[in-house]
Amino acid sequence: MNPLVCMRPPREALLALEDGTVLRGRCAGATGEAFGEIVFNTSMVGYQEIVTDPSYAGQIVTLTYPQVGNYGVSAAAMQSGAPALAGLVVRDMCYEPSNWQSEGSLPELLEREGVVAIEGVDTRALTLRIRSAGAMRAAISTEDLDPQSLVARVCQAPGISSRNLVADVSPRQEHVVPAKGERRFRVVAYDCGEKRGIADGLASVGCETVVVPWDTPAERTLALGIDGARPDGVFFSNGPGDPGQVTATAHAARELLGKVPVFGICLGNQLVSMAAGARIEKLPFGHHGGNEPVMNLLTSKVEVTAQNHNFGLVFDSLGPIVPEESGGYAEHERDLRAWCRRGVAPVVRTAEMGRVRLTHVNLNDGTPEGVQFLDVPALSVQYHPEACPGPHDSAYLFRSFARLMEGDADYLDIDVREGRRF
Repeated sequence: MNPLVCMRPPREALLALEDGTVLRGRCAGATGEAFGEIVFNTSMVGYQEIVTDPSYAGQIVTLTYPQVGNYGVSAAAMQSGAPALAGLVVRDMCYEPSNWQSEGSLPELLEREGVVAIEGVDTRALTLRIRSAGAMRAAISTEDLDPQSLVARVCQAPGISSRNLVADVSPRQEHVVPAKGERRFRVVAYDCGEKRGIADGLASVGCETVVVPWDTPAERTLALGIDGARPDGVFFSNGPGDPGQVTATAHAARELLGKVPVFGICLGNQLVSMAAGARIEKLPFGHHGGNEPVMNLLTSKVEVTAQNHNFGLVFDSLGPIVPEESGGYAEHERDLRAWCRRGVAPVVRTAEMGRVRLTHVNLNDGTPEGVQFLDVPALSVQYHPEACPGPHDSAYLFRSFARLMEGDADYLDIDVREGRRF
């Protein structure tokens, strides 16, 4: 740290992991202590969008790009009203940003919002540790600087699956987000931690969106169309934590599937899949970043995607393969990249919702990234088509949802090169 640009004398901070790893650094935000699950994000830009993404509630985020904060922060980049993450870990924090759009520095934002942050640690070594040991409980402290004491307290802290984090970030009241231009659809969005970029994406395709709390009953949702009619569609948003804790939203998804067109993103994908009887698993260290390659099995096009999740669908838990709709193949593949090589989008038969097709696969680890319901109007993806931050390869999915609400059978057959921005 250059003392000429530091806002205050450096204060020592300690980062401790439940496996006994301890790293010393300096305070780069608010003082105090933060406990949560530690993960890493590989995005090279967009630190403010990451910090203000409600999906990070309960987590300590390590940014792998070495210098953070160099272009400052602005109101336009906020993805929610305030940061929800537990803490932040960076290699080198910039205290005097240089950008014509900057309205302040990242350390100032973190300190003002009470987010504990640490800099000056070896984030490369930390990331490798998380990759080998998996996401784990951790703490940042500017108060308890005794390694043994802090590690012991981390090991006694509750895990991320111990409570419903969605309830902490979901709004308490309904509100309406207008469409951009002419209103074409009335959509109800379950806000489980929805980023503002998603609201913009829905508005861009003509959706007037009624945003509702996470625990809104399905009967209420069905009455929120124009003049009390059913809405044109229902959206389930991203959000933090374990979907197994979000039982009210999962129940609503089960009640709404087959009654109105449905679109889910990230946590929404998990909840919609659970409604079809799927099992959800915790990934070793999740997907967090703006460079995850995903293949659309219907077009064979590859999208570079923005992602942020620690849980994911187990595709073979949905039901048996339907061979006549899966290229003649009858057996599941644990590594779903096999379907990419075959050029086949496999179909399974669920006990709950009829046939479901695998539409998107992660090319890094072969995990499922999207499904399409064939007997009810619904689709969901595990990644973020709005990016914020990240590439816009997947922005077409908002148009796919619009085409689904219009009754277009080929709503997913869109070239990723079209309409990357909204």
